[in-house]
Amino acid sequence: METKYIFVTGGVVSSLGKGIISSSVACLLKARGYRVTIQKFDPYINIDPGTLNPYEHGECYVTVDGHEADLDLGHYERFTDIQTTRANNITTGRIYQSVIDKERRGDYLGKTVQIVPHITDEIKRNVKLLANTGNFDFIITEIGGTVGDIESLPFIESVRQLRWELGSNCICIHLTYVPYIAAAKELKTKPTQHSVKQLQEVGIQPDILVLRTEKNITPEVRRKIALFCNVAPEAVIQSIDVPTIYEVPIKMHEQHLDEIILKKMGVPVEGEPHMAPWLNFLEKMDKATEDVTIGIVGKYVELQDAYKSINESLFQAATYNDHRLNLRFIHSEKVNNDNIESYLKDLDGVVIAPGFGQRGIEGKFAALKWCREHNVPTFGICLGMQCMVIEFARDVLGLEDANSTEMEPSAKNNVIDLMEEQKSISNLGGTMRLGAYECKLAPDSIAAKAYGSTLVKERHRHRFEFNNDYREQFEAAGMKCVGENPATHLVEVVEIPSLRWFTGTQYHPEYSSTVLHPNPLFLSFVKAAIDYKHEKNK
Repeated sequence: METKYIFVTGGVVSSLGKGIISSSVACLLKARGYRVTIQKFDPYINIDPGTLNPYEHGECYVTVDGHEADLDLGHYERFTDIQTTRANNITTGRIYQSVIDKERRGDYLGKTVQIVPHITDEIKRNVKLLANTGNFDFIITEIGGTVGDIESLPFIESVRQLRWELGSNCICIHLTYVPYIAAAKELKTKPTQHSVKQLQEVGIQPDILVLRTEKNITPEVRRKIALFCNVAPEAVIQSIDVPTIYEVPIKMHEQHLDEIILKKMGVPVEGEPHMAPWLNFLEKMDKATEDVTIGIVGKYVELQDAYKSINESLFQAATYNDHRLNLRFIHSEKVNNDNIESYLKDLDGVVIAPGFGQRGIEGKFAALKWCREHNVPTFGICLGMQCMVIEFARDVLGLEDANSTEMEPSAKNNVIDLMEEQKSISNLGGTMRLGAYECKLAPDSIAAKAYGSTLVKERHRHRFEFNNDYREQFEAAGMKCVGENPATHLVEVVEIPSLRWFTGTQYHPEYSSTVLHPNPLFLSFVKAAIDYKHEKNK
């Protein structure tokens, strides 16, 4: 079968959930046995989100091949179990950089370089690039931003050209908003009509409309939208608010979205998608009656997207442990040794969040000291693991000035230090230790028991590392280095075996946790938190 291309655009407002709809379509098509991948085109000029503040862009997601990517790629992976790469996330910055590099090399033979055809040709080349790398049946391309944004226009123009070039092998799904006006007590369709009109003005007729809404859209209203937007009535789908994003694929299938897509692309519709494992997850979620309360200590806790992958990994792990997740966010700038107990005493487990920089770091030390002394299940991730090491050095080893050279470049007891290969780097973008690396685990460690293996591969995003000069001191005092990179002997995992569950990972296990395959470390951590809760209740 020839590769089919599905473009997902959005209108009216951003944050409607193009990523969730794209992921849901991919989930359904994959459940029907097709080979599927998804890519995201972001219209900003940054090369990637690696240098963007979480306040600007939420979490930076890392692919297996070490690309810093948009957080929607996390949704793609969690919904589909596919592994994304650098080719799955393209920004305007990457497109322009590539075109300018070609121009400097003389590839355009002295021609004037323009948006059309040179930028649009480069966008189209990237759309089709995935077909060459993976032998896919369907490639879903999400266009970031909204129709009408100046920065999105080259991407929209590229979609228009591809629709002509690809013919029946290409369709466009347009996601738009149908607001409910409480004063008038009715849904308003004009924003959707205007959004589709804008898309038509640039030469694209959507094949399917997905309507984001808080209220049920009646068949009459859907027929009205179909009439004014030149879309078949059965291809007007509603995406109503649901308790969890993981219900969206089921809601889309109930309205036959996957079948509509196949019919429009000339693919025979046979049987039903194999959604049994997904439905099992949803059933577990519905049946759970007990809560497990987990706190995340970090400096971006007021942003729901800053720790997106961690939140979802905890939710998945709680569900598979037959519990509901009660997630509490604790701002690390607001806590200290004097007030920390009031924040943590009711928690069943604590995650010390990743991040960069000095802000809020002392609050993380206070939380770790309290958790260690009160034997509360604790999970440190990346900087969280490094904070575990520093707190232990200060409060157990007696190295009061222990620190990371990230926070204090002249630290005498630099228990966390800049990696050797990082010392000559001045550019910040894409220069960290990024992507999946092997980690060898001690057989008797909590981590090895959780994974059921002594060799794992997880994704990284860091510049600083555990200083091996201090390893003997730490191990003699009770903090064991139970995971290391087999090639470099870089310490990847630390544990205090005498405690219930006190583990830190230099890597980010949240990036590899999916709905159907939750990360084993999160499963183990949440189980330990549930066991601790039961002990407290006794």
